[in-house]
Amino acid sequence: MRVYVAGHRGMVGGAILRRLLAQGVETITRTHAELDLTDQSAVAGFMRTERPDAVILAAAKVGGIHANNTFPASFIYENLMIEANVIHQSFRAGVERLLFLGSSCIYPREATQPLAENSLLTGPLEPTNEPYAIAKIAGIKLCESYNRQYGTDYRSVMPTNLYGPGDNFHPENSHVIPAMMRRFHEAVRDGVSEVVVWGSGTPRREFLHVDDMADASLFVMNLDAAAYRANTQPMLSHINVGTGEDVSIAELADLLAKVTGFKGRIVYDRTKPDGSPRKLMDVSRLTAIGWRARTELRDGVGGTYRWFLDHADALRQS
Repeated sequence: MRVYVAGHRGMVGGAILRRLLAQGVETITRTHAELDLTDQSAVAGFMRTERPDAVILAAAKVGGIHANNTFPASFIYENLMIEANVIHQSFRAGVERLLFLGSSCIYPREATQPLAENSLLTGPLEPTNEPYAIAKIAGIKLCESYNRQYGTDYRSVMPTNLYGPGDNFHPENSHVIPAMMRRFHEAVRDGVSEVVVWGSGTPRREFLHVDDMADASLFVMNLDAAAYRANTQPMLSHINVGTGEDVSIAELADLLAKVTGFKGRIVYDRTKPDGSPRKLMDVSRLTAIGWRARTELRDGVGGTYRWFLDHADALRQS
């Protein structure tokens, strides 16, 4: 089987690629410079030429609250174009098996916790990332629609907040763990006695190590078709991926302070947005099928910080 991994230079795509290569699977990759996934003609030509047996769609424009608030048009447009082009051209090239990677932000802001798959489209989304969330919902519905109309086997997994080696540590456009990790690291390096954390510290978040996400993605993709259908519905086919446990932002800040060796004061800037009050995934569907996360948060964060230190010189330029 030849597998095309879209987004192999991203954190998740990179982890999936490493896992596939370790298993001896033949893979196909293209950088953004080699293939712009928002270009319909370019994607069509690539699929006609390569004709992969399976596709893993991990490519996306991603970012934290600041990035989503600042570039909403970019987030909805680029993600919609990537999904539409890759999924449609995969179908035209005869690809029968595809895995789409979404996000936990697809669920309504006030949905009952933990977030079950059937919460989708039951209420308003979190305003700070609504454009991105709508694009990811569209990706799920694209997969389901092609399955219903053409009999393809296109599947979707919805990860909780991810972190790990290869993450984006940009000081403004990154997610919570890498953004805070860099902030604490630089405070220790520069002898700063105070670190400011956005929001009140009370929101709760669930975090999944990227290697666990890669493992779960391939587990779902390789499920027997009958097993996948038995645990999903034609118009509710996505599967949550997470740990089933969450921590407050304040608890996370304390953990990152310990991991980085920061001993100063942590200040919460309540003028900044908190985002959703809680985002905990109901992972009972995936657990029932037979998969469970293995990496503890403390161990995962420690390993991620060691990776960060190994790449600090390169990251300092970003």
